[in-house]
Amino acid sequence: MTDEQVTPRKSWGQLLVVSSLIFGMFFGSGNLIFPVHLGQLAGAHWWLAAIGFAISGSLFPLLAIMAVVVTRSDGLLDLARPLGRPVAAIFLILVHLTIGPFFATPRTAATAYQMALSPFMPQRWTTVGMLGFTGAFFIVTYLAATHQGALLKIVGKYLNVGFLALLALVFLVAFLRPMGSATHTPTLTYQTHAMIGGVLEGYNTLDAVALLALSVTLIHAIRGLGYRGQALTKLTAQAGIISISLEVLIYFGLVLLGALSMSQLTLSANGGVALSQIVGYYFNNVGTLLLGVLVTLGVLTTAIGLVSSFAQDFHKLFPKVSYRFWLRVTTGLSFLVANAGLNAIITWSLPVLMLMYPLALALIFLSLTVAHQRHAAVIYRTTMAFTILPALLDMLNSAPAVINEWGPIQTVLAGYHHLLPFASLGLGWLVPALVGFLGSWGWCTLRMRRHVVVPTNEER
Repeated sequence: MTDEQVTPRKSWGQLLVVSSLIFGMFFGSGNLIFPVHLGQLAGAHWWLAAIGFAISGSLFPLLAIMAVVVTRSDGLLDLARPLGRPVAAIFLILVHLTIGPFFATPRTAATAYQMALSPFMPQRWTTVGMLGFTGAFFIVTYLAATHQGALLKIVGKYLNVGFLALLALVFLVAFLRPMGSATHTPTLTYQTHAMIGGVLEGYNTLDAVALLALSVTLIHAIRGLGYRGQALTKLTAQAGIISISLEVLIYFGLVLLGALSMSQLTLSANGGVALSQIVGYYFNNVGTLLLGVLVTLGVLTTAIGLVSSFAQDFHKLFPKVSYRFWLRVTTGLSFLVANAGLNAIITWSLPVLMLMYPLALALIFLSLTVAHQRHAAVIYRTTMAFTILPALLDMLNSAPAVINEWGPIQTVLAGYHHLLPFASLGLGWLVPALVGFLGSWGWCTLRMRRHVVVPTNEER
């Protein structure tokens, strides 16, 4: 009996629940705060910036889902296998450290604390309050992740419903009573390159990188509903399109919200501050509490997905070490890093994203185009080799001043920006990656043609 023969008939209810699961796993703190700040920066060009943000914050994640679907990979290690198992394992570890305990997972708790508890906490109790809040946050995250059978119910049916209802209320009030018009002058970057600026700002969501890893948890959850084989592939693709479409609408709403706010507010230090000020403008103290609940609900769903995926993939990579052990590792480290504070996490995450995003996008593109070709391994390795050096230089360029203002680094970066197209915009990896892909693909195609044996007239 085949997988398809035992697969239950898909219902709209199941499709919407799985869509909600996908949405909840990657719509977290960054997806909420960065678009608002982007709107303040882009001003009258908010719609161009929003398009750019939607490309990197929505289209790229959708392509990541489709890469897993098309290759029928059971996780990131399987997806990156054409690079060779050692390289695939290194890439998996780097991705999970980035979206896990080093940056993304701690950011969920730090953002929730800043918006939910910090406004009500006396200054002298800030450290204790942060410890207590993040400790409770990750205890709840750990308990939810240890009951994977209930994950679909927890994320899909309850947390996302509350999050979306609260966000809809904010949009309703803000757009019925706008602060003003979105006509103020954009900041320098967004005067000439608003769309590219939006694309790079979308890197901060980490979604394209995260979904390469989160697919493990997603596939396990859908299999729990009884789906296998082609039916699983089809349901995942449909649910991904639905969840990504909803995200695009939310992004445009948040960017516009930020642009409109500049009629009453000054440019904020970050999106968390901006969103807090906007909601406070409309709802006063009640708004502060509302925002805290909204953010906490949103980021908790993301944290559950991140720690579950981390533990599942590391257990697969090191099978002698249990899932629960890796779960304790990632929640414990995330708790420690979260207490460094939101500003420190954001500052140090940007250069890492400038390295990881080009590598992740190259892997997604390769998976969608040449994964099933005979010489896929050669094309994979060549393309990634051409991508990594400019990605490293983009990482250095985005590093804090204590690093990239060193004389020799400045000299190297100046030459890099002068020689490579788009390098000064943070996209210097595009041309080398394309050269590596086309060159290796062409070489492999010619090699295959040379080895084709043409039958003789007698053989015909």
